[in-house]
Amino acid sequence: MVTTDPTGATKSSASTPVRLLWGVLGTLLLIWDVFEAAKHQGWVIPAAVLGAALPELARLAGLGQAHGPGQLPPRAVPLYNLLHRPLIPFAIMVVFSFLGNSPDDIAAPFTFGMSWLTAIALARALGYGLRTPDGRLR
Repeated sequence: MVTTDPTGATKSSASTPVRLLWGVLGTLLLIWDVFEAAKHQGWVIPAAVLGAALPELARLAGLGQAHGPGQLPPRAVPLYNLLHRPLIPFAIMVVFSFLGNSPDDIAAPFTFGMSWLTAIALARALGYGLRTPDGRLR
């Protein structure tokens, strides 16, 4: 369910405790992201930045398409919903945890997945979750 404020903007109806938990998870993941980027440096830093930006790049699929305030263009919704599923970046983190000979071998892809998961968690904490087919928040 979605609520609408007087300005016409929409906000997810996720309960406050759920949004608070997403916020705590996002904050902890952000601290871990910064730690990993500072520890490993090199390719880990661009991987972290790309992972953080990836979920929002889906909005580019809707450029030039009409939409209302707080609404995502319908053409961008499937990609947006796919990139905002926490299971995908979590799976990347798990898979790369078991690959490579040393922590330095897996640091960049692991941090990429972790930054992606961080972006999803913080978006959910702010009330932005998955979208309906017409582009509105669920």
